[in-house]
Amino acid sequence: MIRLDAIPYAQFLGVKIDRDDEGLICVLPFRQEIVGNANLPAIHGGVVGAFLELTAFMQLLAESDGERVPKSINFNIDYLRSARAHETYGRAELVKHGRRIANVRVVAWQTDPKKPVAAGIGNFLL
Repeated sequence: MIRLDAIPYAQFLGVKIDRDDEGLICVLPFRQEIVGNANLPAIHGGVVGAFLELTAFMQLLAESDGERVPKSINFNIDYLRSARAHETYGRAELVKHGRRIANVRVVAWQTDPKKPVAAGIGNFLL
């Protein structure tokens, strides 16, 4: 079972889990506190990066046996466009699940899934 309430940063951000025909989706609601550039306004890059990593982590938990909590080894982020003052969605794909290492790819978008705001890939120790 996926438990976001056990992750303090997920609680702080107000992240929620949803599902659709393709699987798990993480939802980051927009709040004024997460704005990094007030002139646009745009969500802070650190919040976007943390949301991507959290989405990858949640997908990994959803597809694993749940015996061990994965630990992040590395996580690379590509910022593709400004994340504006909208709700942000994230979807992750488990690329490889080995005995000790898992590789997860993740994409975040706002109004159109074909126009991602950020993408990331990470390796996790199982």
